[in-house]
Amino acid sequence: MKPTFASIFAAAVPLILTAAAAQTPPKVEQFTLSNGLTVIVKPDRRAPTAAHMLWVRVGSMDEVDGTTGVAHVLEHMMFKGSATVKPGEFSRRVAALGGRENAFTSTDNTGYYQQIPSGKLEDVMRLEADRFANNQWPDDEFKREIEVVKEERRSRTEESPRALMAEAAGAITFTASPYRRPVVGWMSDLDAMTAQDARDFYKRWYVPGNAAVVVAGDVDVAEVKRLAEKYYGPMAARPVPIRKPRDEPEQTGMRRLDFKGVASQAYVSMAFKVPKLLAADLTDDVPGNTPRQSGSRDPLALTVLAAVLDGYSGARLNRALEQGDNRVADSAGAYNGLSGRGPQLFVLDGVPAAGKTAAQVASALREQVALVAKNGVSDAELSRVKTQWIASETYKLDGVFNQARELGSNWVTGMPLDADTRLMAQLRSVTSAEVQAVASKYFGDDQMTQAVLLPQPLEPNRKPRAASTTATRH
Repeated sequence: MKPTFASIFAAAVPLILTAAAAQTPPKVEQFTLSNGLTVIVKPDRRAPTAAHMLWVRVGSMDEVDGTTGVAHVLEHMMFKGSATVKPGEFSRRVAALGGRENAFTSTDNTGYYQQIPSGKLEDVMRLEADRFANNQWPDDEFKREIEVVKEERRSRTEESPRALMAEAAGAITFTASPYRRPVVGWMSDLDAMTAQDARDFYKRWYVPGNAAVVVAGDVDVAEVKRLAEKYYGPMAARPVPIRKPRDEPEQTGMRRLDFKGVASQAYVSMAFKVPKLLAADLTDDVPGNTPRQSGSRDPLALTVLAAVLDGYSGARLNRALEQGDNRVADSAGAYNGLSGRGPQLFVLDGVPAAGKTAAQVASALREQVALVAKNGVSDAELSRVKTQWIASETYKLDGVFNQARELGSNWVTGMPLDADTRLMAQLRSVTSAEVQAVASKYFGDDQMTQAVLLPQPLEPNRKPRAASTTATRH
């Protein structure tokens, strides 16, 4: 008998699991310095390289109105020196060590990283600890760099109608949550920002108890601990600022945004409020831990739903909306925000095909969710997405940078160090019935914010802005 698609993928899952199990990951060690700084170490001896990352649990969600974007601005200023390192010298020194480095800011955190030959680990730990503890720069450096940030906003946001629409949609999707503000900040706030705003944010949030150092690669745990105590240990302990809850109130009606922008095609995005994964959902085997009693598996099932809709070539949205003579979309997607410090969304989006409208795309997207709510999903679909996840998790851990980034992300959101392994085990157990249940539960109008980009022609006398020659780090 000819094997079915479902049987092929069902058979592949245990094979991949066996291969993954054969690659027993090195034990991850975590310890806390006397000043409160967390250190996480994952040895990986396969190549003579190491990734060193400093994670600060502060992002745009910790800003206040009037100084939006300051977390990202400070990230730029952290490259502007200390008492012993001149502006720009940090990057030059890392390059001279044969390494690469950069930084990033998100809603939840700010991160700084270097990937270097493992024998140079002490050099970058010395550099990173110095700027974390002693960052300083003259006002003239700030005046120059704030213009770089504003140019970054122009090129990445203001020159992109879809990015502008997403920014506007975020502002109406959330009411109380600070996720309503853009990470790069509003331009008016950047225009008004001062050097002291950045310094104040640095003094408030860049404290040892609000940070973690993550090292992965060809390293010895005891040696990393010694170096951490030598370079990060002398920093004085300071209180981590108290964060007050800013819980998002329940949405009780559809929100809609029609956004006009110079574009050649329309675009529609529908964001639905959904529950997020909590640490308790992955640690219910820990004595004394009490996981959520209701809906704790819904974030997992929503993640599987997103993968069934748009997790691989030929998934449901691709087949139903993008293929055939009567296709309605040039592109269609689905995404579930599984975890984070703030509230999460399930997003459906698409670009109409020629002769089709955004309304038709929106209807077709919701119809695919409704079909799952009505009929569930097949064993073949579940097998395929689970197999791809397992393979992806196995392959991405080949790089020490990815390993360090996962560990840091887990620390930021309060997840266990082995959250990814636990998550894979939980996702593999999600059933068709659970996916069907969440498709029925979370996709009503009252939970949705819909944004539509309405294409506008370029004004006759307006010329496209010339490409900037300003250099940025990102």
